Amino acid sequence: MASKAKVLLAANDFISFINKSPSPFHAVDELKKKLVAHGFQELRERDTRSWKIQPTSKYFVTKNHSTIIAFAVGGQYKPGNGFSIVGAHTDSPCLKVKPVSGKVRSGFCQVGVECYGGGIWNTWFDRDLTVAGRVIVKDGSNLVHRLVNLGGPILRIPHLAIHLQRDINDSFGPNKENHLCPVLNTCVQAKLEGYDVGCKDTETDGTATKHSPVLIKLLCEEMGVEADQIVDFELCLADTQPAVVGGALDEFIFSPRLDNLLNAYCACQGLLESLSDGSLDKDPNVRMISLFDNEEVGSQSAQGAGSTFQELVMRRISASPDNLAAFEESIGKSYMISADQAHALHPNYSEKHEANHQPSFHKGVVIKFNANQRYATTAITTAILRQVASQVKVPLQDFVVRNDSPCGSTIGPIMSAKLGMQTIDVGAPQLSMHSIREMGDTTSIVHCTDLFKGFFQLYPSILDSVQF
Repeated sequence: MASKAKVLLAANDFISFINKSPSPFHAVDELKKKLVAHGFQELRERDTRSWKIQPTSKYFVTKNHSTIIAFAVGGQYKPGNGFSIVGAHTDSPCLKVKPVSGKVRSGFCQVGVECYGGGIWNTWFDRDLTVAGRVIVKDGSNLVHRLVNLGGPILRIPHLAIHLQRDINDSFGPNKENHLCPVLNTCVQAKLEGYDVGCKDTETDGTATKHSPVLIKLLCEEMGVEADQIVDFELCLADTQPAVVGGALDEFIFSPRLDNLLNAYCACQGLLESLSDGSLDKDPNVRMISLFDNEEVGSQSAQGAGSTFQELVMRRISASPDNLAAFEESIGKSYMISADQAHALHPNYSEKHEANHQPSFHKGVVIKFNANQRYATTAITTAILRQVASQVKVPLQDFVVRNDSPCGSTIGPIMSAKLGMQTIDVGAPQLSMHSIREMGDTTSIVHCTDLFKGFFQLYPSILDSVQF
């Protein structure tokens, strides 16, 4: 069991990361900074000349600025050897600004939003919201990708008073088109400050006229650009309340986007820590993390786990004129941990869990099983990971969903089916999954990081001991 000081140090570092990552674009940017600081070299997907892969060297490549694959090449690696992979995702359920978002209703200027993923949308009511994401800006003749995070509480989705809906506590299911539209400002105040509150939506009027002039002004001021420089953007709403360590004993993490930035962070941290002891010099494998966007909506995108992105990266690394089947040979020697958050036992809804499978806080990383292949875990992949966990002293828990309950899924089945690679699904236990404000435990940061670190260092030798 890690000391409380170590647990809190790791938890607070993770909290710093998540507070800087209100969108997948910000999360990938933060991870890039961390990787560069540890000597990783950026590769360009469209520049084959930069892909001169060398043993003991470290690289990363991004897709859409919202997906990132980073890898360290073992000193004993040769084409045809295996890949040790931890996969996760960078996206979370949220509200995204519509392409034409300007709305004026009942004296309020509002921002039209689209529901992304399966969020618990009633948790977005009465929260102090901001806007963050990426903006494509025209800089002379160039198009430039810019990150933006307005930070301040500029939006709110107000509840309807209980006096006007007496049955709200019996069941509250908001209409996602009508009731989830956040308020930006009033028309009265906008007119007093000289804004034209009317919004146009024709393509010829340009991007700026499709949105509230107040929102456009805030974006321009934050980025130091003019409205006519904004070509397009992808913006999501985010809670302004920061992630914190909480609970009477400082044992919980109260935070947005635990699903799944916790595993994205721990995958990166585990990779970096695995390189600190010199073990990479003797490693025959490539140590890799693959952090995809769009998992929450099915992964079917160019930057999602359903794309060929990871396969093409692996093929480039494996490419060899001396072994034309190097990539295919590597698959049988490779192993992927699909890391996505797991459902902890809820004290108020314990009947929702199967009696023998009730993951708890502080009791270890959860292995997720499903006979219907919603998770990719098998007896073989479980046995291998149990060996890793035993050697690095990380406890494990088992989880299956009840037979009378639906089961979510992950990138695990997608990647294992696409590549034919041994895969296991795991995650840290958490509550309030897909709420705007989720709840986890501080110990999970250390457990996940130590497990991933140990996996990178130990997998090749454990594979050698597998006799089936």
